[in-house]
Parts: sequence; structure tokens; C-alpha cells
Amino acid sequence: MGMFSRFTDIINANINSMLDKAEHPEKMIRLIIQEMEETLVEVRSAAAKNIAEKKSIVRQSQYLQGRVEHWQSKAELALAKDREDLARAALAEKHNSQAELDTVTEQLAQLDEVLAAVQEDSNRLQEKLTEAKRRQEVYVLRQQSAEVRLKVREKAVVHNIDQAIAKFERYQQKIDDVEAQVEAYDLTSAKDLDSQIKALETDDAIEQELAQLKQQTVKVVNG
Repeated sequence: MGMFSRFTDIINANINSMLDKAEHPEKMIRLIIQEMEETLVEVRSAAAKNIAEKKSIVRQSQYLQGRVEHWQSKAELALAKDREDLARAALAEKHNSQAELDTVTEQLAQLDEVLAAVQEDSNRLQEKLTEAKRRQEVYVLRQQSAEVRLKVREKAVVHNIDQAIAKFERYQQKIDDVEAQVEAYDLTSAKDLDSQIKALETDDAIEQELAQLKQQTVKVVNG
């Protein structure tokens, strides 16, 4: 069973209020539209049957109107020929046809009222359906907008992550460059110190050798 038990429920329903209270308005609006469309099909089907019935009654009315005119002319003819008996009989047939015509005319008037009511109901239901579809479009647009905003934010997050990684890599490269400079400086400094120490060692060796040479020279002279 649908949410609406009869046609008047749909017409009198406050769709906006129903949707505002719904836990899942997107799902409810689809159900409302589906039920409205099904009801509209039923209303139009009933209208089609009434229209077909009206056409049949109109044809019957036209036929009876012709019979009334036919017997009227026959009565006039019979009376003109001094056949009052035939004129009376023709008028009796005319009255019978007229009675049937009056009944059919009344049926036609009632059917016109029904068709007018059905047309009005159909229009009101169509307005409700249009209103529901507009509300559905709002939900669709809101969902699409939310999806777009989510994608933008996701891209922004990815961009920020990529940016952070790139920034970290640049900082790391700078650190690597500084460390390389320090290592190069330390290496250069160590080489300079080593050269100076080796120079001192060379000087000591020269001094020792010079001292030995002096001792040898003194021995030769004294000898």
C-alpha cells in the first residue's frame, strides 16, 4: 500500500512538510512521484472511458433528435392529408422519442459534469506532480553540488599533500646540500691540518739530520 490511500490524500498532501520530516527525503520524493504518476494514469484512463461514453451518448442523442423531427414531419403530413389517426400515432412516436431524448440529454449533462471534475482533478494532480518533480530536481542539484564540492576538496587535499611532499623534498635537498658543504669543509680542513703536521714532521727530520751532520763534522775536525 502506498503512502496515499486515495486521490484526495494526494491533492491535500503538504509535500514540503512530508519531505522536511522524512528521514530520507530523496527516497520519499521518488515514491511520491511514482504514486502520483500511477494515480494520474488511472485518472486519465477513467477520463478516456467517460469521453468514449460521452461520444456514444452524443450519437444516441443525435439519433433521437432525428427521430423526434422525423415523427413531427410525419404527423404534419398525416394531418395535411386529413389522416388525424395517423397524425395522432406519429405524435405518440414523437413523444416516445422525445422522452428518450430527454433522458439521454440528462445523462449527457451528468457526464459533462463528471468529465469537468475529472479534468479539474487531473489538472490539480498534474500541478502536484510538477511540484514534486521540482522538489526532486532541487535534491538532485543539491546532491550534484555536494559531489562537486567533495571532489574539489579531495583534489585540494591531494594537492596540499603533493605540495607538502614537494616542499619536504626541497627542504631535504637543502639539508643534503648543507651537509655536503660541511663534509667538504671538514675534509678540506683535515687535509690542511694533515699537511701542516707532515710539514712539522719533515722539519724535525731535517733538524735531526742537520744535528747528526754537525756531530759528524766535529768528529772529523777533532780527529
